Amino acid sequence: MWKDRAAAGTHPFQFTLYHDVERVVTGLRSCDRDAWAEAFSAAAAPYRTAAEDAEQAGDAAAAQRNYLRAYGYYRLARYPTTNSEAKLAAYRQSQDMLLRASRYFTIPIDRVEIPFRGRAGEGDRIVGYLRVPESDRRLPILIISGGIDTFKEDIPRDGVLDRRIATLALDIPGVGDAPLAGSTDAERMFDAVLDWIGCQSRLDAERVGYWGASTGGYWAIKVAHTHRGRLACVVSHGGCVHHAFEPDWIETAQWGEYPFELAETLAYAFGHNTFDEWLEYAPQLSLLRQGILDQPCTETLVVNGLHDSVFPISDCYLLLEHGTPKSARFFDAAHMGYTRDTDATIVDWIAGRLQHRIPRRELT
Repeated sequence: MWKDRAAAGTHPFQFTLYHDVERVVTGLRSCDRDAWAEAFSAAAAPYRTAAEDAEQAGDAAAAQRNYLRAYGYYRLARYPTTNSEAKLAAYRQSQDMLLRASRYFTIPIDRVEIPFRGRAGEGDRIVGYLRVPESDRRLPILIISGGIDTFKEDIPRDGVLDRRIATLALDIPGVGDAPLAGSTDAERMFDAVLDWIGCQSRLDAERVGYWGASTGGYWAIKVAHTHRGRLACVVSHGGCVHHAFEPDWIETAQWGEYPFELAETLAYAFGHNTFDEWLEYAPQLSLLRQGILDQPCTETLVVNGLHDSVFPISDCYLLLEHGTPKSARFFDAAHMGYTRDTDATIVDWIAGRLQHRIPRRELT
């Protein structure tokens, strides 16, 4: 898997160089989590030094380029998730590198902390990355999140910013800086997020959308139903709702296109660890069993690849068979339906719904 993706600089090898990745991967003698993290962290170090030197010399372009390069390797070091001490340490370094690089962006990242009143043992804040284009009026805002291995740092969505739509990147429950683990009711995290948006003078709380990718698509579908009166539109991009949580699919997907510990990484996001624990826990996450899918929802776009071996396309068909009618676009591709047209198709759909103020009717 790594050779083609590293050569192309695609997920999860953005900002990295093929020869660096090749050196690290071929030098590993196991997939031990800490050994993996330490090897890729070592690859990041020279670029961090180069970025700091460029910054001292006043070379903004070189500083940004090398901070992003260092971020790319620290990101790989914590990949796919922060389930060891070394991976968590690498994650903190990746955040630092990205925020330093962001100082040179046309629209820098504003790291925000949203108050969260959780339960015992949960955190008290939601960390988000806010980016707001210059404007003399309130702008629509798109909440964006990835999945179990793509954190808020990894989804810039500049194409959305180009449409004069602000973005708020968040970690889904159970990953990154999320204050709570995934569960059957972790969508309550979005209560705090939407309340916070409503208090921001630069943002239009009447024009809020959500684009959730992969496991983020699961949460997108759920909040499209549970928070339908507060969201103008939602995109589930490669998400799951029911069949993905069935034992037969979990067994099959473990040997699909995802080359790491799929079940174990999903389990970690929901407060568990092992394949067997995920097999036992996952069925209760079904939105069909929870009675969610037959409820009304806000305007929703469902996108995926016809040949997805991570989350089955049958989950997308199931969505279209229940509840409020939805829009859909399926591509002749694998997980997420990635083609050169996919993101543009989604951005166009979102912009058509957020750029103009359209009163939302309450669905009953």
